Amino acid sequence: MAKAAPAEQLKLLELQGLDASLKALASRRRTLENDPRIKDLEAALSVAGGELGAAKVAVHDAEAELKRAEADVEQVASRIERDEARLNSGTGLSKDLVALQKDIASLTKRRSDLEDVELEVLERLDTLRERQAAQQRIVDDIQGSFAGIRAELDAALAEVDAEARRVQDRRNEFAQGMDAGLLAVYEKTLARRGVGAARLFHGTSEASGMKLSPGDLADIKAAAADDVVFCPDSGAILVRSDEWS
Repeated sequence: MAKAAPAEQLKLLELQGLDASLKALASRRRTLENDPRIKDLEAALSVAGGELGAAKVAVHDAEAELKRAEADVEQVASRIERDEARLNSGTGLSKDLVALQKDIASLTKRRSDLEDVELEVLERLDTLRERQAAQQRIVDDIQGSFAGIRAELDAALAEVDAEARRVQDRRNEFAQGMDAGLLAVYEKTLARRGVGAARLFHGTSEASGMKLSPGDLADIKAAAADDVVFCPDSGAILVRSDEWS
């Protein structure tokens, strides 16, 4: 059985307090890192980003369609211009001039149809651009919210980390002044059980919160004051004091 002076065993409670603070800070860090708002915003941003991407593709396709429509109108307009120049020159056979007139009339109708198509594409493009702009605003708003929450969490995490470093420094300094053998038992118990030490207070283990059985209490009372005893339920070191009996 491990042994340590009662005064040394009492130090375990302060050490356990520091370790409990470190554990609470680690739990706080995990909570901050897993803030549900981040996941919700990431999901929303993924959806909004996908819709923005689709809107950009639609605008790109409509712009390409508009360029083709403009090119078609320009091509027909150029042909009309050439035919009108030939017609106005008055050169050529009469039947050729009549054919030119018919061709110009046909091309003029064709240009009108193409201009209607061009106008329809342009109107559709304006609508698609407005939709893209609206979707971009949604994405910007989500990113703004994300950045704000991220800054808030980063600040909170920095505070937690700073406090954890302060507590760890105090813990390291305190542990250096403890009995090495007792400290080793405590560290092993802490690693295995999650709680290294706790008070035995009026027959109740503060490690498990359970009142010890008469048999267990009898065994502990029979142990020497410098014996290191353990909670039968939690496995933690039980620190005793005549004041707590």
